[in-house]
Amino acid sequence: MTTITICDTCKREGWDAETQKQTDGEALADLVETAATAAGGIVKTRRFSCLMGCDRACNVTIQAEGKLNYTLGQFTPSTDVAEALVTYAALHAASTSGQVPYRDWPQAIKGHFTTRHPSLPADE
Repeated sequence: MTTITICDTCKREGWDAETQKQTDGEALADLVETAATAAGGIVKTRRFSCLMGCDRACNVTIQAEGKLNYTLGQFTPSTDVAEALVTYAALHAASTSGQVPYRDWPQAIKGHFTTRHPSLPADE
């Protein structure tokens, strides 16, 4: 199963603790969790405090055992972004390698990929 990990401590430039009740990461996490539930639980979500990509907040990872894994960032929390992340994660889940053809990427995630990580070998 593919998991979307959302950094819940991310704060975009201009974030103000006095006027905003949530971090930008918490807002994005709420939206992604709602989108994943609406999609029927085809992907899992989890929150993690600090993915260490502060310069590119808001950050998420798309991961599954035995597949390529990805870090994405520099998002503005929105329903469109959350739905695009869930759509991409579902495509990742359906792929045997975790690689999703560019032509299938939702528009809202294009330009937001930060890193790609190979899966760890099972024998190590």
